[in-house]
Amino acid sequence: MFDSYFIRYYQRVVLKNASPYHYMKVCLVLEDESTRLSAVDLKQFIISGLKSLYGEVGAALTFDLLKYDEDTLTAFLRVNSRGLVKLWSSLTLLGSYQNQACAFRVLQVSPFLLALTGNSRELQLD
Repeated sequence: MFDSYFIRYYQRVVLKNASPYHYMKVCLVLEDESTRLSAVDLKQFIISGLKSLYGEVGAALTFDLLKYDEDTLTAFLRVNSRGLVKLWSSLTLLGSYQNQACAFRVLQVSPFLLALTGNSRELQLD
């Protein structure tokens, strides 16, 4: 009787991810390193990649360009957690920008923005 009491009232709850967003730190590597993109150009380039892979529905995926450094071509993106796989796959398959080879490098991904502020692989202790 004692065991059945706990079995009836015990409920296991598993949360895959409580965060509604995922954050990505990405870097665009271009064949011609002197080429510069503005933040607007970069966002339009990412939208075109979504559209080419997933069509109009993919192009409607909402994501935000939180921060962008034009010198290093590094950006912080925020995407709804449900759209992370679509965004990541479209970035991976983008291979040319204005007739020159390019590649997105996904440097870090996390459901927490604060986790992207540091990288333990680049940590140097004194």
